[in-house]
Amino acid sequence: MKEYRYTVRDELGMHARPAAGFVKTARKFPCKITVAKHDKEADAKQIFAVMELELCRGEEMILRAEGSQEEEAIAALGGFLEKNL
Repeated sequence: MKEYRYTVRDELGMHARPAAGFVKTARKFPCKITVAKHDKEADAKQIFAVMELELCRGEEMILRAEGSQEEEAIAALGGFLEKNL
């Protein structure tokens, strides 16, 4: 299992546009990918699950990938977050 931590920098937090791109990127990989905030965890391939986390500016999110192409998934999603959120 690979893990990546990211602190949201966007003033609007994880709103619809970056959430859609995030989910689209996650769906490219066959491994199980989750995103967590505090005690809540969501399937990173489901837009509504990601939006329900209500990730706001300054909050830390934890990505976890497990399975085939986990390293590639974490690298791609981490890059997406750095560029877009």
